[in-house]
Amino acid sequence: MTTLPKYDEIHVVSDLHMGGKSGFQILRETRRLAAFVRWVSSRRADGRVALILNGDVVDTLAESSAPGQYVFVDDAVPVVRRIMDDPSFAPVWQALAELVDTPGRTLVFVLGNHDIELAFPAVQQAVMERLASDDPATRGRIVFSTMGAGFACLVGNKRVFCTHGNEVDAWNYIRYEDLAKAARRLNCARSLRPSEWEPNAGTKMVKDIMNDIKGKYPWIDLLKPETKAAVGVLAVIDPGQLEKLRRILPVVGERFEGGQEVDQRLSAEGFQQPADAQAKPIGLDHLLGPNLKEGLLGAGGGRPTAEDLLYMAEEDYKGFNPEAQSPDETLGAGQYFWDRITGWLTGVSKQEALRRALADWLEKDPTFDVSNRDDTCKRVLDSIGTQIDYIVTGHTHLERTIDLGGGSFYFNCGTWIRLLRFTPEILKDEAAFRPVYALLKNCTMEDIDNAKFNGAPFVLDRCGAVRIKEENGAVTGGLYHVKQNEDGAIRPELVPPKRS
Repeated sequence: MTTLPKYDEIHVVSDLHMGGKSGFQILRETRRLAAFVRWVSSRRADGRVALILNGDVVDTLAESSAPGQYVFVDDAVPVVRRIMDDPSFAPVWQALAELVDTPGRTLVFVLGNHDIELAFPAVQQAVMERLASDDPATRGRIVFSTMGAGFACLVGNKRVFCTHGNEVDAWNYIRYEDLAKAARRLNCARSLRPSEWEPNAGTKMVKDIMNDIKGKYPWIDLLKPETKAAVGVLAVIDPGQLEKLRRILPVVGERFEGGQEVDQRLSAEGFQQPADAQAKPIGLDHLLGPNLKEGLLGAGGGRPTAEDLLYMAEEDYKGFNPEAQSPDETLGAGQYFWDRITGWLTGVSKQEALRRALADWLEKDPTFDVSNRDDTCKRVLDSIGTQIDYIVTGHTHLERTIDLGGGSFYFNCGTWIRLLRFTPEILKDEAAFRPVYALLKNCTMEDIDNAKFNGAPFVLDRCGAVRIKEENGAVTGGLYHVKQNEDGAIRPELVPPKRS
Protein backbone atom coordinates (compact mmCIF):
# COMPACT_ATOMS: atom_id res chain seq x y z
CA MET A 1 0.00 0.00 0.00
CA THR A 2 1.26 3.48 -0.88
CA THR A 3 2.51 5.45 2.10
CA LEU A 4 1.32 9.05 1.99
CA PRO A 5 1.70 11.96 4.40
CA LYS A 6 -1.37 12.30 6.61
CA TYR A 7 -2.90 15.52 7.94
CA ASP A 8 -5.82 16.56 10.07
CA GLU A 9 -6.47 19.55 7.87
CA ILE A 10 -5.10 20.97 4.62
CA HIS A 11 -5.57 24.31 2.89
CA VAL A 12 -4.84 24.74 -0.82
CA VAL A 13 -4.34 27.99 -2.73
CA SER A 14 -3.11 28.48 -6.25
CA ASP A 15 -2.02 31.11 -8.77
CA LEU A 16 -0.64 33.80 -6.49
CA HIS A 17 1.59 35.08 -9.30
CA MET A 18 4.06 36.98 -7.15
CA GLY A 19 6.31 38.71 -9.66
CA GLY A 20 6.76 41.68 -11.94
CA LYS A 21 7.57 45.28 -11.29
CA SER A 22 5.44 47.70 -9.29
CA GLY A 23 2.44 48.94 -11.26
CA PHE A 24 2.16 45.72 -13.24
CA GLN A 25 1.86 43.20 -10.42
CA ILE A 26 -1.41 41.30 -10.74
CA LEU A 27 -1.54 40.07 -7.13
CA ARG A 28 -3.32 42.71 -5.08
CA GLU A 29 -4.39 41.20 -1.75
CA THR A 30 -0.95 40.58 -0.24
CA ARG A 31 -2.02 41.86 3.19
CA ARG A 32 -4.95 39.45 3.19
CA LEU A 33 -2.77 36.61 1.91
CA ALA A 34 -0.23 37.08 4.72
CA ALA A 35 -3.07 37.13 7.25
CA PHE A 36 -4.51 33.96 5.71
CA VAL A 37 -1.17 32.15 6.02
CA ARG A 38 -1.03 33.10 9.70
CA TRP A 39 -4.64 31.96 10.13
CA VAL A 40 -3.69 28.54 8.70
CA SER A 41 -0.71 28.43 11.09
CA SER A 42 -3.08 28.94 14.02
CA ARG A 43 -5.39 26.06 13.14
CA ARG A 44 -5.38 22.94 15.35
CA ALA A 45 -2.51 23.72 17.66
CA ASP A 46 -2.04 20.03 18.49
CA GLY A 47 -2.79 18.68 15.01
CA ARG A 48 -1.05 18.32 11.66
CA VAL A 49 -1.93 21.07 9.18
CA ALA A 50 -0.57 21.63 5.67
CA LEU A 51 -0.68 24.66 3.41
CA ILE A 52 -0.34 23.58 -0.22
CA LEU A 53 0.69 26.22 -2.76
CA ASN A 54 -0.69 24.54 -5.86
CA GLY A 55 1.39 26.11 -8.63
CA ASP A 56 2.25 29.56 -10.05
CA VAL A 57 3.29 30.73 -6.59
CA VAL A 58 5.83 33.08 -8.11
CA ASP A 59 5.66 34.38 -11.67
CA THR A 60 9.06 34.41 -13.31
CA LEU A 61 7.41 35.03 -16.69
CA ALA A 62 6.53 38.50 -15.39
CA GLU A 63 10.20 39.25 -14.67
CA SER A 64 12.44 41.14 -17.08
CA SER A 65 14.64 38.94 -19.23
CA ALA A 66 16.78 39.08 -22.32
CA PRO A 67 15.02 38.69 -25.70
CA GLY A 68 14.53 35.01 -26.45
CA GLN A 69 15.04 33.96 -22.82
CA TYR A 70 12.12 31.84 -21.66
CA VAL A 71 13.60 30.27 -18.53
CA PHE A 72 16.03 31.59 -15.94
CA VAL A 73 18.88 29.18 -15.25
CA ASP A 74 22.13 30.94 -14.36
CA ASP A 75 20.13 33.84 -12.93
CA ALA A 76 17.25 31.80 -11.48
CA VAL A 77 18.29 32.28 -7.86
CA PRO A 78 18.68 36.08 -7.96
CA VAL A 79 15.36 36.40 -9.83
CA VAL A 80 13.45 34.37 -7.22
CA ARG A 81 15.22 36.21 -4.40
CA ARG A 82 14.19 39.52 -5.97
CA ILE A 83 10.57 38.38 -5.90
CA MET A 84 10.77 37.21 -2.28
CA ASP A 85 12.36 40.52 -1.23
CA ASP A 86 10.01 42.73 -3.25
CA PRO A 87 8.24 45.06 -0.76
CA SER A 88 4.87 44.00 -2.18
CA PHE A 89 5.48 40.31 -1.54
CA ALA A 90 7.89 40.23 1.42
CA PRO A 91 5.05 40.16 4.02
CA VAL A 92 3.72 36.96 2.46
CA TRP A 93 7.13 35.28 2.67
CA GLN A 94 7.49 36.41 6.27
CA ALA A 95 4.16 34.77 7.07
CA LEU A 96 5.27 31.59 5.31
CA ALA A 97 8.45 31.61 7.41
CA GLU A 98 6.34 31.83 10.56
CA LEU A 99 4.20 28.92 9.35
CA VAL A 100 7.13 26.54 8.85
CA ASP A 101 8.57 27.65 12.18
CA THR A 102 5.44 26.24 13.83
CA PRO A 103 5.54 22.55 14.88
CA GLY A 104 2.94 20.42 13.15
CA ARG A 105 2.74 22.69 10.08
CA THR A 106 3.86 21.71 6.57
CA LEU A 107 4.33 23.96 3.53
CA VAL A 108 4.11 22.30 0.10
CA PHE A 109 5.19 23.83 -3.23
CA VAL A 110 3.60 22.29 -6.32
CA LEU A 111 5.03 23.40 -9.66
CA GLY A 112 3.01 25.48 -12.10
CA ASN A 113 3.86 26.78 -15.56
CA HIS A 114 4.84 30.31 -14.45
CA ASP A 115 7.30 29.22 -11.75
CA ILE A 116 9.21 26.33 -13.32
CA GLU A 117 12.48 27.57 -11.81
CA LEU A 118 11.22 26.24 -8.47
CA ALA A 119 12.20 22.81 -9.79
CA PHE A 120 15.90 23.74 -9.65
CA PRO A 121 17.70 22.54 -6.49
CA ALA A 122 19.58 25.86 -6.19
CA VAL A 123 16.29 27.78 -6.19
CA GLN A 124 14.78 25.41 -3.63
CA GLN A 125 17.83 25.99 -1.45
CA ALA A 126 17.32 29.77 -1.73
CA VAL A 127 13.65 29.43 -0.76
CA MET A 128 14.53 27.28 2.26
CA GLU A 129 17.19 29.78 3.33
CA ARG A 130 14.58 32.55 3.13
CA LEU A 131 11.95 30.60 5.07
CA ALA A 132 13.96 28.43 7.45
CA SER A 133 17.52 29.72 7.57
CA ASP A 134 19.70 26.69 8.38
CA ASP A 135 17.43 25.07 10.98
CA PRO A 136 16.97 21.38 10.05
CA ALA A 137 13.63 20.99 11.84
CA THR A 138 12.11 23.97 10.08
CA ARG A 139 13.52 22.92 6.72
CA GLY A 140 11.89 19.53 7.23
CA ARG A 141 8.48 21.20 7.15
CA ILE A 142 9.00 22.41 3.55
CA VAL A 143 8.13 20.02 0.72
CA PHE A 144 8.82 20.58 -2.99
CA SER A 145 6.70 18.57 -5.43
CA THR A 146 8.09 20.02 -8.62
CA MET A 147 8.60 17.29 -11.21
CA GLY A 148 5.05 16.98 -12.51
CA ALA A 149 3.73 14.33 -10.14
CA GLY A 150 1.45 16.68 -8.21
CA PHE A 151 1.06 16.16 -4.47
CA ALA A 152 -0.86 13.31 -2.86
CA CYS A 153 -1.76 12.99 0.81
CA LEU A 154 -4.36 11.67 3.21
CA VAL A 155 -6.79 13.64 5.32
CA GLY A 156 -8.27 11.16 7.71
CA ASN A 157 -9.03 8.13 5.56
CA LYS A 158 -9.59 10.18 2.38
CA ARG A 159 -7.04 10.43 -0.41
CA VAL A 160 -6.33 13.89 -1.83
CA PHE A 161 -4.54 14.73 -5.08
CA CYS A 162 -3.37 18.28 -5.82
CA THR A 163 -2.05 19.25 -9.25
CA HIS A 164 -1.70 22.64 -10.86
CA GLY A 165 -3.61 21.70 -14.02
CA ASN A 166 -1.26 22.86 -16.76
CA GLU A 167 -0.31 19.19 -17.22
CA VAL A 168 -3.50 18.78 -19.27
CA ASP A 169 -3.22 22.13 -21.07
CA ALA A 170 -1.74 21.94 -24.55
CA TRP A 171 -0.75 25.61 -24.37
CA ASN A 172 1.18 25.27 -21.14
CA TYR A 173 2.46 21.73 -20.63
CA ILE A 174 6.00 21.35 -19.28
CA ARG A 175 8.67 19.08 -20.68
CA TYR A 176 9.89 17.81 -17.33
CA GLU A 177 12.71 15.88 -18.98
CA ASP A 178 14.12 19.15 -20.32
CA LEU A 179 13.57 20.80 -16.95
CA ALA A 180 15.64 18.08 -15.30
CA LYS A 181 18.41 18.63 -17.85
CA ALA A 182 18.42 22.36 -17.12
CA ALA A 183 18.60 21.64 -13.38
CA ARG A 184 21.55 19.33 -14.00
CA ARG A 185 23.30 22.10 -15.94
CA LEU A 186 22.80 24.43 -13.00
CA ASN A 187 24.10 21.85 -10.53
CA CYS A 188 27.13 21.21 -12.73
CA ALA A 189 27.95 24.93 -12.99
CA ARG A 190 27.32 24.89 -16.72
CA SER A 191 25.36 27.55 -18.57
CA LEU A 192 22.27 26.94 -20.67
CA ARG A 193 22.08 28.90 -23.91
CA PRO A 194 18.64 30.48 -24.49
CA SER A 195 18.44 28.75 -27.87
CA GLU A 196 18.66 25.36 -26.13
CA TRP A 197 15.39 25.83 -24.24
CA GLU A 198 12.21 25.18 -26.24
CA PRO A 199 9.29 26.88 -24.44
CA ASN A 200 5.67 25.84 -24.68
CA ALA A 201 3.21 27.93 -26.68
CA GLY A 202 1.76 29.61 -23.60
CA THR A 203 5.18 30.78 -22.43
CA LYS A 204 5.93 32.18 -25.89
CA MET A 205 2.60 33.99 -25.85
CA VAL A 206 3.40 35.59 -22.47
CA LYS A 207 7.04 36.50 -23.09
CA ASP A 208 6.90 37.49 -26.76
CA ILE A 209 3.46 39.09 -26.94
CA MET A 210 1.57 39.60 -23.69
CA ASN A 211 4.36 41.23 -21.66
CA ASP A 212 4.78 43.81 -24.42
CA ILE A 213 1.04 44.44 -24.48
CA LYS A 214 0.97 44.84 -20.69
CA GLY A 215 3.19 47.90 -21.00
CA LYS A 216 0.23 49.67 -22.58
CA TYR A 217 -2.67 47.61 -21.30
CA PRO A 218 -1.76 46.28 -17.82
CA TRP A 219 -5.22 44.73 -17.45
CA ILE A 220 -4.80 42.18 -20.28
CA ASP A 221 -3.80 39.38 -17.84
CA LEU A 222 -6.96 39.93 -15.83
CA LEU A 223 -9.48 39.36 -18.60
CA LYS A 224 -11.68 36.27 -18.61
CA PRO A 225 -12.42 34.10 -20.54
CA GLU A 226 -8.71 34.12 -21.19
CA THR A 227 -8.13 32.49 -24.57
CA LYS A 228 -10.98 34.09 -26.50
CA ALA A 229 -11.11 37.44 -24.75
CA ALA A 230 -7.42 38.20 -24.32
CA VAL A 231 -6.37 37.12 -27.81
CA GLY A 232 -9.40 38.63 -29.52
CA VAL A 233 -9.17 41.98 -27.76
CA LEU A 234 -5.66 42.39 -29.14
CA ALA A 235 -7.14 42.34 -32.63
CA VAL A 236 -9.74 45.05 -32.04
CA ILE A 237 -8.79 47.49 -29.30
CA ASP A 238 -5.56 48.78 -30.84
CA PRO A 239 -4.57 48.62 -34.53
CA GLY A 240 -0.92 48.40 -33.53
CA GLN A 241 -1.55 45.01 -31.95
CA LEU A 242 -2.54 43.38 -35.23
CA GLU A 243 1.12 42.85 -36.06
CA LYS A 244 1.38 40.78 -32.91
CA LEU A 245 -1.65 38.79 -34.02
CA ARG A 246 0.45 37.55 -36.95
CA ARG A 247 2.93 36.18 -34.45
CA ILE A 248 0.18 34.23 -32.68
CA LEU A 249 -0.45 31.89 -35.61
CA PRO A 250 2.81 29.92 -35.27
CA VAL A 251 2.13 29.73 -31.54
CA VAL A 252 -1.27 28.20 -32.29
CA GLY A 253 0.49 25.54 -34.34
CA GLU A 254 2.79 24.82 -31.42
CA ARG A 255 -0.26 24.59 -29.20
CA PHE A 256 -1.56 21.82 -31.49
CA GLU A 257 1.73 19.95 -31.21
CA GLY A 258 1.57 20.43 -27.44
CA GLY A 259 -1.87 18.86 -27.47
CA GLN A 260 -0.47 15.74 -29.09
CA GLU A 261 2.29 15.53 -26.46
CA VAL A 262 -0.22 16.00 -23.63
CA ASP A 263 -2.36 13.22 -25.06
CA GLN A 264 0.63 10.90 -25.19
CA ARG A 265 1.56 11.58 -21.58
CA LEU A 266 -1.93 11.18 -20.15
CA SER A 267 -2.95 8.02 -21.97
CA ALA A 268 -2.71 4.92 -19.80
CA GLU A 269 0.05 3.11 -21.70
CA GLY A 270 1.85 6.22 -22.88
CA PHE A 271 0.61 5.87 -26.46
CA GLN A 272 -1.07 8.56 -28.50
CA GLN A 273 -4.85 8.77 -28.19
CA PRO A 274 -7.17 8.65 -31.21
CA ALA A 275 -7.08 11.71 -33.44
CA ASP A 276 -10.54 12.92 -32.42
CA ALA A 277 -9.37 13.25 -28.80
CA GLN A 278 -6.42 15.47 -29.62
CA ALA A 279 -6.29 19.21 -29.17
CA LYS A 280 -7.38 21.06 -32.31
CA PRO A 281 -5.75 24.20 -33.68
CA ILE A 282 -7.56 27.45 -32.95
CA GLY A 283 -8.72 29.52 -35.91
CA LEU A 284 -9.29 33.26 -36.02
CA ASP A 285 -12.96 32.64 -36.83
CA HIS A 286 -13.23 31.04 -33.40
CA LEU A 287 -11.41 33.93 -31.72
CA LEU A 288 -13.44 36.71 -33.34
CA GLY A 289 -16.90 35.28 -32.74
CA PRO A 290 -20.06 35.59 -34.90
CA ASN A 291 -21.22 39.05 -33.77
CA LEU A 292 -17.86 40.66 -34.43
CA LYS A 293 -17.50 38.82 -37.74
CA GLU A 294 -20.94 40.00 -38.83
CA GLY A 295 -20.07 43.57 -37.94
CA LEU A 296 -16.71 43.43 -39.69
CA LEU A 297 -17.47 41.22 -42.67
CA GLY A 298 -21.14 41.96 -43.29
CA ALA A 299 -23.96 39.49 -43.55
CA GLY A 300 -23.75 39.00 -47.32
CA GLY A 301 -22.16 36.02 -49.00
CA GLY A 302 -18.84 35.97 -50.73
CA ARG A 303 -16.95 37.84 -48.01
CA PRO A 304 -13.51 36.57 -46.99
CA THR A 305 -13.07 34.64 -43.75
CA ALA A 306 -10.97 36.04 -40.93
CA GLU A 307 -8.12 33.74 -41.95
CA ASP A 308 -8.43 34.98 -45.54
CA LEU A 309 -8.18 38.58 -44.37
CA LEU A 310 -5.08 37.91 -42.33
CA TYR A 311 -3.53 35.97 -45.20
CA MET A 312 -4.19 38.82 -47.63
CA ALA A 313 -2.76 41.31 -45.17
CA GLU A 314 0.30 39.14 -44.73
CA GLU A 315 0.77 38.90 -48.48
CA ASP A 316 0.43 42.68 -48.81
CA TYR A 317 2.92 43.14 -46.01
CA LYS A 318 5.58 41.40 -48.08
CA GLY A 319 5.55 44.43 -50.37
CA PHE A 320 5.42 46.99 -47.55
CA ASN A 321 8.62 49.00 -47.30
CA PRO A 322 8.55 51.45 -44.36
CA GLU A 323 11.83 52.98 -45.50
CA ALA A 324 10.11 54.16 -48.68
CA GLN A 325 7.56 56.19 -46.70
CA SER A 326 8.01 59.78 -45.71
CA PRO A 327 8.31 60.47 -41.97
CA ASP A 328 4.71 61.67 -41.88
CA GLU A 329 3.47 58.61 -43.77
CA THR A 330 5.40 55.93 -41.93
CA LEU A 331 3.07 53.55 -40.09
CA GLY A 332 3.78 50.59 -37.93
CA ALA A 333 3.11 47.24 -39.55
CA GLY A 334 0.12 46.75 -37.25
CA GLN A 335 -1.49 49.99 -38.41
CA TYR A 336 -0.69 49.01 -41.99
CA PHE A 337 -2.51 45.70 -41.54
CA TRP A 338 -5.48 47.46 -40.02
CA ASP A 339 -5.71 49.99 -42.84
CA ARG A 340 -5.51 47.26 -45.48
CA ILE A 341 -8.11 45.10 -43.78
CA THR A 342 -10.57 47.94 -43.27
CA GLY A 343 -10.55 48.37 -47.04
CA TRP A 344 -12.26 44.98 -47.28
CA LEU A 345 -14.61 45.36 -44.32
CA THR A 346 -17.96 47.07 -43.95
CA GLY A 347 -16.48 48.55 -40.77
CA VAL A 348 -17.53 49.36 -37.21
CA SER A 349 -15.81 51.51 -34.62
CA LYS A 350 -13.17 49.81 -32.50
CA GLN A 351 -15.30 50.43 -29.43
CA GLU A 352 -18.29 48.70 -30.97
CA ALA A 353 -16.08 45.91 -32.34
CA LEU A 354 -14.79 45.17 -28.86
CA ARG A 355 -18.27 45.31 -27.33
CA ARG A 356 -19.56 42.87 -29.95
CA ALA A 357 -16.61 40.55 -29.41
CA LEU A 358 -17.14 40.50 -25.66
CA ALA A 359 -20.87 39.95 -26.12
CA ASP A 360 -20.05 36.93 -28.29
CA TRP A 361 -17.62 35.41 -25.86
CA LEU A 362 -19.83 35.91 -22.83
CA GLU A 363 -23.15 34.78 -24.29
CA LYS A 364 -24.11 31.68 -22.31
CA ASP A 365 -20.52 31.60 -21.15
CA PRO A 366 -19.87 29.14 -18.27
CA THR A 367 -16.55 30.74 -17.28
CA PHE A 368 -17.72 31.78 -13.81
CA ASP A 369 -20.07 28.83 -13.21
CA VAL A 370 -18.51 26.98 -10.27
CA SER A 371 -20.18 23.72 -11.40
CA ASN A 372 -18.93 23.84 -14.97
CA ARG A 373 -16.75 20.88 -15.96
CA ASP A 374 -14.30 22.86 -18.04
CA ASP A 375 -11.54 21.29 -20.11
CA THR A 376 -9.10 21.23 -17.20
CA CYS A 377 -11.64 19.44 -15.04
CA LYS A 378 -12.53 16.89 -17.71
CA ARG A 379 -8.98 16.05 -18.63
CA VAL A 380 -7.76 15.80 -15.05
CA LEU A 381 -10.68 13.53 -14.16
CA ASP A 382 -9.90 11.36 -17.18
CA SER A 383 -6.29 10.95 -16.06
CA ILE A 384 -6.70 9.91 -12.41
CA GLY A 385 -7.58 6.68 -10.66
CA THR A 386 -10.81 5.81 -8.89
CA GLN A 387 -9.21 5.84 -5.43
CA ILE A 388 -8.93 9.64 -5.29
CA ASP A 389 -11.58 11.23 -3.07
CA TYR A 390 -10.64 14.91 -3.47
CA ILE A 391 -9.06 16.42 -6.59
CA VAL A 392 -7.73 19.99 -6.35
CA THR A 393 -6.41 22.01 -9.29
CA GLY A 394 -5.65 25.63 -10.19
CA HIS A 395 -4.16 27.10 -13.38
CA THR A 396 -7.36 28.46 -15.00
CA HIS A 397 -7.88 31.13 -12.29
CA LEU A 398 -11.51 30.00 -12.28
CA GLU A 399 -12.86 28.42 -9.11
CA ARG A 400 -14.82 25.18 -9.24
CA THR A 401 -16.60 23.12 -6.59
CA ILE A 402 -18.22 19.99 -8.01
CA ASP A 403 -19.78 17.04 -6.25
CA LEU A 404 -18.78 14.08 -8.42
CA GLY A 405 -20.99 11.67 -6.48
CA GLY A 406 -19.93 8.62 -4.50
CA GLY A 407 -18.16 10.78 -1.94
CA SER A 408 -15.72 12.31 -4.46
CA PHE A 409 -15.23 16.01 -5.17
CA TYR A 410 -13.40 18.18 -7.68
CA PHE A 411 -12.16 21.64 -6.72
CA ASN A 412 -10.32 24.40 -8.50
CA CYS A 413 -9.12 26.90 -5.90
CA GLY A 414 -9.17 29.79 -8.36
CA THR A 415 -6.66 32.58 -7.85
CA TRP A 416 -5.71 35.55 -5.69
CA ILE A 417 -4.98 37.89 -8.59
CA ARG A 418 -7.37 40.53 -9.88
CA LEU A 419 -10.09 39.25 -12.22
CA LEU A 420 -12.25 41.34 -14.55
CA ARG A 421 -15.75 40.27 -15.50
CA PHE A 422 -17.88 41.98 -18.12
CA THR A 423 -21.52 41.80 -17.09
CA PRO A 424 -24.49 41.84 -19.51
CA GLU A 425 -25.36 45.31 -18.18
CA ILE A 426 -21.94 46.63 -19.23
CA LEU A 427 -22.27 45.13 -22.71
CA LYS A 428 -25.93 45.79 -23.48
CA ASP A 429 -25.30 48.71 -25.87
CA GLU A 430 -22.72 51.25 -27.01
CA ALA A 431 -23.72 53.82 -24.37
CA ALA A 432 -23.31 51.35 -21.50
CA PHE A 433 -19.95 50.17 -22.80
CA ARG A 434 -18.50 53.63 -23.51
CA PRO A 435 -17.06 54.32 -20.01
CA VAL A 436 -15.61 50.80 -19.85
CA TYR A 437 -13.90 51.26 -23.20
CA ALA A 438 -12.57 54.65 -22.14
CA LEU A 439 -11.07 53.04 -19.04
CA LEU A 440 -9.48 50.16 -20.94
CA LYS A 441 -7.94 52.45 -23.53
CA ASN A 442 -5.88 54.37 -21.00
CA CYS A 443 -5.62 53.25 -17.40
CA THR A 444 -3.27 52.13 -14.68
CA MET A 445 -3.75 49.17 -12.36
CA GLU A 446 -4.86 51.66 -9.72
CA ASP A 447 -7.56 52.95 -12.07
CA ILE A 448 -8.76 49.37 -12.56
CA ASP A 449 -8.86 48.83 -8.79
CA ASN A 450 -10.94 51.96 -8.25
CA ALA A 451 -13.33 51.51 -11.18
CA LYS A 452 -17.02 50.87 -10.58
CA PHE A 453 -19.79 50.32 -13.11
CA ASN A 454 -23.46 50.23 -12.19
CA GLY A 455 -22.32 50.60 -8.57
CA ALA A 456 -20.26 47.38 -8.59
CA PRO A 457 -16.44 47.14 -8.53
CA PHE A 458 -14.91 46.17 -11.87
CA VAL A 459 -12.44 43.83 -10.10
CA LEU A 460 -13.94 40.70 -8.58
CA ASP A 461 -13.06 39.89 -4.98
CA ARG A 462 -12.34 36.19 -5.38
CA CYS A 463 -9.50 35.07 -3.12
CA GLY A 464 -10.13 31.35 -3.20
CA ALA A 465 -8.92 28.48 -1.03
CA VAL A 466 -9.85 24.84 -0.62
CA ARG A 467 -10.03 23.34 2.86
CA ILE A 468 -10.25 19.61 3.58
CA LYS A 469 -10.43 18.54 7.21
CA GLU A 470 -11.24 15.65 9.53
CA GLU A 471 -13.52 16.28 12.51
CA ASN A 472 -15.07 13.63 14.75
CA GLY A 473 -14.08 10.88 12.35
CA ALA A 474 -15.68 12.53 9.30
CA VAL A 475 -13.81 14.21 6.43
CA THR A 476 -15.30 17.22 4.67
CA GLY A 477 -13.99 19.57 2.03
CA GLY A 478 -15.04 22.81 0.46
CA LEU A 479 -14.12 25.86 -1.59
CA TYR A 480 -13.96 29.10 0.38
CA HIS A 481 -13.67 32.77 -0.40
CA VAL A 482 -11.12 34.23 2.00
CA LYS A 483 -12.51 37.50 3.32
CA GLN A 484 -10.88 39.88 5.75
CA ASN A 485 -12.60 42.02 8.37
CA GLU A 486 -11.60 45.62 9.02
CA ASP A 487 -9.66 44.48 12.08
CA GLY A 488 -7.61 42.15 9.86
CA ALA A 489 -9.25 38.91 11.01
CA ILE A 490 -9.74 36.24 8.35
CA ARG A 491 -13.30 35.21 7.60
CA PRO A 492 -13.70 32.16 5.30
CA GLU A 493 -17.01 32.01 3.41
CA LEU A 494 -18.07 28.66 1.96
CA VAL A 495 -18.98 28.50 -1.73
CA PRO A 496 -21.86 26.00 -1.92
CA PRO A 497 -21.02 23.03 -4.14
CA LYS A 498 -23.24 22.01 -7.05
CA ARG A 499 -23.85 18.51 -8.32
CA SER A 500 -22.58 18.18 -11.90
